[in-house]
Parts: sequence; structure tokens; C-alpha cells
Amino acid sequence: MGGASGTVSEIVVEGRLVLDDRVVAGRIVVRDDVIAEVGPGGAPEAGPFIAPGFVDVHVHGRGGHDALGPEGALDGMARALLRHGVTSFLPTSVTAPLAELAAFAERVRRWMPVAPDDGAGPLGFNLEGPFINPARKGAQNPAHIRVPAEVPLSDLEPLLEGLRIITIAPEVPGSLDLIRWLAGHGVAVSLGHSSATIAEGRAGYAAGARTTTHLFNAMSGVDHRAPGLAVAALLEDAAYVELIADGHHVVEPVWPLILRAKPADRLLLVSDGVALGGTPAGSGVLGGLEVVIDGDRCVLVDGGNLAGSIIALDTAVRNVARSGVGLPRAVAAATRDPLALIGVTDRGRLAAGLRADLVELDDDLRVRRVMRGGRWFAGRG
Repeated sequence: MGGASGTVSEIVVEGRLVLDDRVVAGRIVVRDDVIAEVGPGGAPEAGPFIAPGFVDVHVHGRGGHDALGPEGALDGMARALLRHGVTSFLPTSVTAPLAELAAFAERVRRWMPVAPDDGAGPLGFNLEGPFINPARKGAQNPAHIRVPAEVPLSDLEPLLEGLRIITIAPEVPGSLDLIRWLAGHGVAVSLGHSSATIAEGRAGYAAGARTTTHLFNAMSGVDHRAPGLAVAALLEDAAYVELIADGHHVVEPVWPLILRAKPADRLLLVSDGVALGGTPAGSGVLGGLEVVIDGDRCVLVDGGNLAGSIIALDTAVRNVARSGVGLPRAVAAATRDPLALIGVTDRGRLAAGLRADLVELDDDLRVRRVMRGGRWFAGRG
């Protein structure tokens, strides 16, 4: 970084650059915390892959740290995520009482200006609920689910500042009016935890919803006589869809269906990670519900539903790239495209003038190093 003398630090990074549509041998010049130059250089088949820093817009925790915990937990979560190549993220709540969500929102807002430099940078926050369908609650606590028609908008105003994404079931009474109101305030509404018919799903997107919470999971699906929200999401070209690419939430043979149906820039890779991820612990609590680790899955003790995932976003990128999609599209789904959804334009690509948030990957696409704002940090592979 520039010191008191006004000098400018310069770092040269060489390797196989992961651009929007291809991988090329090249070099990046970083001055202070900004990419100053991107150009050719290096041997075509040598050196690490260099990608933009990953962006996780749906993550509940990591490394024993829960997004709904105190500010110290947000510190720990941010540091744990950075080691997996995540340079920006949205701390994400589960369904909780409105007062608790308001406290979470205020805590994140207070924490953002003092978030640690050696952790992933917060871009706001994400609310997964509480305006969802109890019939599709998944691992959400049914005690805290609310009906939009019964909640005055004035009760939601404390949530607006910093709110980037919120999950809503479009068929629940009052949802369409709430979607219009939130969209009018610049919030990206995500349809999910829903039993919507295809018509109700389309009505949600028409009202202003822009994305879809963990496609196929906790939603009405693909039925040739009763198509649901998943079909509406696949057919709505403008709508983004989240994919949890851990191989459990959506098995790999289904991924090509998403990739063929959606425009190339409308896939979002998310971890849906929980605090147990990256720890040796075998059990814990998520939103007041007991969860347990079953192999490489996190499930509810009561009923066995999947309860988030224990992967970090680097695993999702690696899995999708190896599935035949190719590295550029997998990386875009974890960088450029989630940022486009929430309107952040100062990072997410290897281009001059953008933030120097970079991930260095080895031949197996495991994280070697992570650069955030022009500083290198060790990766966790």
C-alpha cells in the first residue's frame, strides 16, 4: 500500500488468467489495491490459474462462526471464508423473529466499516426468510415464519439499509405487494422455499423478483402436469438461479439442465454454508434447530432434511468446472454474475481499474493464495 511518503507499491502476478470467456497466459500489474494492467505474459501452460476473488452471496457461517452471532463471529466468518478464495460476501440469516433480524441487520451495518482487512469483505446482508411457505420450510424454523399480508411495511423499514437479497415465497398472501415494495427499494428479491405453481412463480418475477434461492431445493419442481417454481425459474431468462454445487442438494447429472436452460450469465454458485463447515464438530444448532454432520452433509436431527452445506465456494467452483462447464463459466458464476445481481461494479473481473481481489489456483483448482485489496493471504486449498 502507499506509505506516508506517497510511494506506490506494485505487484506483478503471472499465470493462466481466467477471463470472461477463456483462459490465457498473462500478467497482471497491481498498484496499491487496484488492477493497473492486464496483458500477455508467461508460458501458455505454466503457472497457477489467476481468477477474480470469489463472491458468496448466500452463506450462513464458516469455521465455527455463525452470521447471526456477535460481531466477533462475523470477523471469524470473514477470515475463514477468505482462505477459500472468497473476497466478498453477504452474511446470510436464517428465518428468525423480526426483532432478531433487525438486530442482525444493525449489527452487520455497524460491523461493515470495521470488518477485518484479512477477511472477506462484506457487501451488505441476505435474509433467507421469514416470508416463506411452511410447507417448503426445509431447514428453516417454522416458529418464525411470517405471512407478508400480516406484517406492516413499517416493521420492515429497519431492515432495508444494507439489505441486498431476501427470499420470499410468491404464493403466500401479500407476497406480490411485498416484492414490489422491496424491488422499489433496490432489494434483489429471491423466490424460494415455495410451493408456487408455474403461474405463481411467473407472477413473482413479474412483480420484481430477480433471482431464485437454491434452485430445486425447498420448492415446487419439474412435473409435466403440475410445473412449479423451478420451471418458472428455468424459463424466465432474466431471472438468476442459485446452485449449491455440493453434489447433494442437486446431483451432478441435473446440472446440465440448468446450464442449457439459463443464459450464461444467470447462474449463481453459492455455498449455503453453515458454521459447522470447516470444523471437526459433529453437531450444532442452526436457527434454533439441532443439526448433525452426516458424512459430508449437514442435516436436521429431526427429519433429516439438508440444512445448508459444509462446503465453501471454492469447492463449488471446482466441482462445476470439472463437470465439463469449463473454468471461465464456473468462475463467472462465483464472481461477476452475483456481483451484477446486487449492483456491485468495482470488482469481479480481471480488468484494469477494478479492485485487486484475486484467487491463485493450482492445477487441481485448489486455492493457493488469495489477494484482497492488493495483499496476499495464504489459502486453505
